[in-house]
Amino acid sequence: MVALLSTWPWEGLGSFKYILYGPFLAKILHARHQEDTCSQALWCLHILILCVLRCFMYHSWTSYSNMLFLTRNRRIIKEGVDFKQIDKEWDWDNFILLQAALATLIFYKFPFLADLPLWNTRGFVAIVLLHIAISEPLYYLTHKYFHGKYLFTNYHSLHHSSPVPQPFTAGHLTLLEHLVLAVVIGVPIVGACFLGLGSISMIYGYVLIFDLLRCLGHCNTEILPHQIFEKFPFLRYLLYSPTYHSLHRTEMGTNFCLFMPIYDLLGNTLNSKSWDMHKKFSLDAGKNSRVPDFVFLAHVVDMTSAMHAQFVFRSYGSMPYTTRVILLPWLPICFVVMLLMWAKSKTFLVSFYKLRGMLHQTWSVPRFGFQYFLPFAADGINKHIEEAILRANRLGVKVISLAALNKNEALNGGGTLFVNKHPDLEVRVVHGNTLTAAVTLNEIPDDVTEVFLSGSTSKLGRAIALYLCRKRVRVLMLTLSTERFQKIQKEAPTEYQKYLVQVSKYQAAQNCKTWIVGKWITPREQRFAPPGTHFHQFVVPPILRFRRDCTYGDLAAMKLPEDVEGLGCCEYTMDRGVVHACHAGGLVHSLEGWTHHEVGAIDVDRIDVVWEAALKHGLKPVSSVRKLIQH
Repeated sequence: MVALLSTWPWEGLGSFKYILYGPFLAKILHARHQEDTCSQALWCLHILILCVLRCFMYHSWTSYSNMLFLTRNRRIIKEGVDFKQIDKEWDWDNFILLQAALATLIFYKFPFLADLPLWNTRGFVAIVLLHIAISEPLYYLTHKYFHGKYLFTNYHSLHHSSPVPQPFTAGHLTLLEHLVLAVVIGVPIVGACFLGLGSISMIYGYVLIFDLLRCLGHCNTEILPHQIFEKFPFLRYLLYSPTYHSLHRTEMGTNFCLFMPIYDLLGNTLNSKSWDMHKKFSLDAGKNSRVPDFVFLAHVVDMTSAMHAQFVFRSYGSMPYTTRVILLPWLPICFVVMLLMWAKSKTFLVSFYKLRGMLHQTWSVPRFGFQYFLPFAADGINKHIEEAILRANRLGVKVISLAALNKNEALNGGGTLFVNKHPDLEVRVVHGNTLTAAVTLNEIPDDVTEVFLSGSTSKLGRAIALYLCRKRVRVLMLTLSTERFQKIQKEAPTEYQKYLVQVSKYQAAQNCKTWIVGKWITPREQRFAPPGTHFHQFVVPPILRFRRDCTYGDLAAMKLPEDVEGLGCCEYTMDRGVVHACHAGGLVHSLEGWTHHEVGAIDVDRIDVVWEAALKHGLKPVSSVRKLIQH
């Protein structure tokens, strides 16, 4: 049986809970339409503005916490925030809606609050004193009680179930706990107002500072330098630090205070390691963090997908990318950021996860997809990629894998440019195309005897054609270049060359139901495919799903092993835990400990070797995962 007040009354509404803000907005709009400046409408306006500011506060702190390129050396708990924690904390903002409702009840109970002045200096003094004298000890005592067996099991354990503290974790509490917290934050406000010292600015200031300090304690990033507490020792009892609160989460019998450790001192619950741990994490901020074993060098796709980065919107980043109308107003800001990145930026850390004790990171080249097709931008992009490879080499990274456009043949020969330029590289450079080819090929049914292949003379197209012809599959290779076709055909063993057939038009495939698309095709060109055709593809971006009488495959990808740890973001349009095949290819290279570079042309003889190695290490083809889910 669920404990009383452990769930929220609007829990079943999901995202529709935000409709509950409707009455506030309706009151404001009605008053404006009637040209009425009534106190009720003004109060509703202040509540809505404060709610928006509070949400912005928590989102900003969460974004900062996930900016690993800034915080990686300052993180207290080194683990990543996984999908499980993100889902648990999805409704972190329930308390803001609750406190808005309670504030409305207080206003209707005490209408004199409508006449508060904009500013009252004495009110700020009064609210600080009331906070110190009432809110701090009240929170300390109730927090200790919530660590009792019954209250912790039925209520407070929810908050502690998040292994890595985040600003959103501060709101991840049960209804009962937030009712208590509403009293803690409300008493100083109401008290100052009853003393005749209240003001609008005092309410805004106190609530936002309260939230700021809550976010500070849960940000998992030590940003307070230890020198402050050493120079002014008394401050350590007046203001807690992220390290101080993190110790409470690992050693739960200590550090119960709200913001002021002096109450832990008075209650004999102050963790003796608090100051030493704080100094350690503060000093460690200037040191390099753990060196990753494997790096996937990605790039930004476009401006809308950029807003799905974990450090922009954590919730959206944890789901496969799709265009969301609600994010479109942010595009101008994203455009400005893109220009700034273009003007002055360097490769940065985006995300990480751990697998069997190995640290895997994703770095991003600060360039958007369209920039890769600008001739004058090529040198700059290659410079960024080269610097990332050399940095990985200096750090001691074992393998660095190049994402789609970073290994473009026209840009750098699939990575050969860097390997040839730096022959003494210790880090292994991998384009991952061997596994991409393997994934595509293993999706083709065994009974297929003929395929149509566009993009047939590309690096992947060549490997797919040579592999299939050895299986006695007739390959219709779409290309206008007889020279390129013949060059590939001569690479095949003599007895299999007859299975490679050059075609120059899409009409040649009007009886072939297996299309492998390596070059973007228009809806008009898709019309030449017969009904029932399945479009396999390794083209970026994916082709439009125009034909309802045909089926479409996704880009080559693999599901990461089940024992992956700390993964909390999706890779572009991929499902949770699924990565592009080029990412998986570099991962396999690292897990196997292979010492060769994988750049340039694909070694057809290694396709099966890489595929078997991927399966051996627990990676799964996405198609088989989906079949299991369907069954």
